Amino acid sequence: MARGDLTDEQWTLIEPHLPVAAVGPIPDLRKHFNAVMWRFRTGSPWRDLPTEFGPWQSAYDRFRIWARQGVFQHLMEAVIAEAAARGQTDMGLVSVDSATARAHHHAAGMALDPERLAALEAAVESEKGAARRDNSRRTDTLRTGHASSGDGSAADTGLA
Repeated sequence: MARGDLTDEQWTLIEPHLPVAAVGPIPDLRKHFNAVMWRFRTGSPWRDLPTEFGPWQSAYDRFRIWARQGVFQHLMEAVIAEAAARGQTDMGLVSVDSATARAHHHAAGMALDPERLAALEAAVESEKGAARRDNSRRTDTLRTGHASSGDGSAADTGLA
């Protein structure tokens, strides 16, 4: 067993959720699963898969089949359900990076009652108006401000 490969205990949890081929069990199923895990753990190209996992094409083909069939989604849900049944879930470890999870409420499917939506849109418009007024004051100040060359010449008293 190589570093990073599944332990026997982990394999007993995962194996029942992997599909069986129409002709029977796949002899290298665990090796293929470990190959997929190695590839995503290292971020290496499929062609750089170590020879201990067999031909890279076999592991890649198995990965594509599983991905199309939704095996990984099903496996994740099953493992989470098993951990919850055992009382081994720790929601304190769950985190979402808000910099990557931002979305407009329409994109997220958020439903608001029309009155609340109108109030929020009015607040946004008033904020935009306040920002525009602040910017217009700054540009007016810049236009009427005095420019100085700093050498005490007559140009120091003129308008910019």
